Amino acid sequence: MRSFFPAPLRAASIALLAACCAWSTGAQAQKASGARSVKTVTGSTPYATREDAMRFADEVAERRGLDREWVRATIGKARFLPNVPRLMLPGPVGSVKNWQAYRSRFIDATRIAAGVRFWRNNADTLARAEQVYGVPPEIIVGIVGVETIYGRNMGNFRVIDALATLSFDFPQAHPRAAEREAFFRGELESFLSTESRTSENPLVPVGSYAGAMGMPQFMPSSIAKYAVDFDGDNRIDLVDNTADVIGSVASYFKAFGWQPGMPAVYPVHFEEERLKKPLLLAPDILPTFSIDSFVAAGAVPEGEGLRHKGLLALIELQNGADAPPSYVAGTRNFYVITRYNWSSYYAMSVLDLGQEVKAAMEQ
Repeated sequence: MRSFFPAPLRAASIALLAACCAWSTGAQAQKASGARSVKTVTGSTPYATREDAMRFADEVAERRGLDREWVRATIGKARFLPNVPRLMLPGPVGSVKNWQAYRSRFIDATRIAAGVRFWRNNADTLARAEQVYGVPPEIIVGIVGVETIYGRNMGNFRVIDALATLSFDFPQAHPRAAEREAFFRGELESFLSTESRTSENPLVPVGSYAGAMGMPQFMPSSIAKYAVDFDGDNRIDLVDNTADVIGSVASYFKAFGWQPGMPAVYPVHFEEERLKKPLLLAPDILPTFSIDSFVAAGAVPEGEGLRHKGLLALIELQNGADAPPSYVAGTRNFYVITRYNWSSYYAMSVLDLGQEVKAAMEQ
């Protein structure tokens, strides 16, 4: 396990995290859990010969006050992953999404049963996270289940390879190539900054092809900003320590504005004679409409939704080419879930999995 010993972490000092706590994502942590066997995917051509990569290394060392030779050596040992750039390209233009097909990837008997085990094994911690951060257990259980099936699939790409590949060889055919490349360079810098404060090998940690790590699949900057030592052992372990995983997911949601007690979605029906669907869909998933303006545009939330005090968004979920879309009214909390993954389909899967697990718990 990677660890070192900072001053006690205080809830109000999330910014202190990057300077104080180490985190566990490496092979040592993965070996500690006998249930997982990871065959690490490594790259081919090293980046040591790339002038742009070495120039970036020098810039990071200067910005962060890091040892220049260590940064150059670490980036230099990163290897290009030839299959990763194409995984970043968006799907074909005009392809119709299918909510039911998407949902079936994440909600099945196996994942629900694993969620029940996770909830039962961590019931006290989930309850404490709700008390501290206001995020209910089913949301945290939904996130960890959708992301990694409760730690079963945490990725097998070397993080340094994934981040270097996406920093220096991001596919230029992507419509937002410059923006995404800058994002991944920021993540690589954050990863190096954190790794420099541990005695572990920065070539060891593994994760997704995008560089996300641990049970909750946090990117390096999210670890630095939002991860917490929730069991007070003076380290942050997002691979094997479910208390840190639960606390960190809850911390993330609170930081993005989760409102305790507010439903994420309401059922909705349309009054066709005054329906202004293009107007309602224009802001996408951003809550924009008061309940009065929502209803005036022909979308009527059902049940408690009619008494909702905040803003709403009309969420459209396509069901393929041969079926009409599904719709819900999304609240601020729905929008917060999409800050974890910017997709309404993802957010609905998190909600549905959490509810399915909760229902199974009550049987």
